[in-house]
Amino acid sequence: MKIGIIVAMTSELDCVRSLIRNAREEKSNQATFYVGSDGKHEIILTQSGIGKVNAALRAQTLILNYTPDCIINTGVAGGIDMSTRMFDIVISRETVYHDVWLGDGNVIGQIEGLPPRFPANNVLLQKVERAVSGNDRIYSGLICSGDQFITDKKELETIKKNFPEGLAVDMESAAIAQTCHLHDMPFISTRIISDTPGVENHMEQYNSFWEKAPEKSFTVLKQILAQL
Repeated sequence: MKIGIIVAMTSELDCVRSLIRNAREEKSNQATFYVGSDGKHEIILTQSGIGKVNAALRAQTLILNYTPDCIINTGVAGGIDMSTRMFDIVISRETVYHDVWLGDGNVIGQIEGLPPRFPANNVLLQKVERAVSGNDRIYSGLICSGDQFITDKKELETIKKNFPEGLAVDMESAAIAQTCHLHDMPFISTRIISDTPGVENHMEQYNSFWEKAPEKSFTVLKQILAQL
């Protein structure tokens, strides 16, 4: 199986690169791809950078240049639901844009001509859920994406009002999901909860989280690759 993996941040890239044997580095315009094997699959790893445009462009290049069988986006996210805690795992059953609205008569989050939400590939979802089932505190549900770093309770409440079932908020998942939707590419995103915006000590949560975050994402990704 040929698997594309997209991460946003350098700390995540460094961890995931250690999974790839005999990786070769390939360039395409300003994009760098690390191509190799984990012993079972052909892996194409790339770092998109933060934000929706960066994520979509990198997914597009990955699809056109390497034609993977599926794409996995892994990284971190803020918790939307107060039941989620730091280091919980959220799997994208669906993704949506929390910062898109085209006016009265339109569904919040929907771009005209596209579905209001982007569902994960069902076969891929089942395999990922099975892969991480041995971990504590796993959720499958809605990940909301936008070009905002959510820092306060008011911003969080707005997202939660528009998407009551939302579990996590990030800056890339829905953009990659849209790109994959347009290319009929199976996609799923897995996120580790870093903090819950709006709680009293959320920045303290966020800062302490980064000591263990890359290792946690790395462990979850290893479990997923073993199951695929």
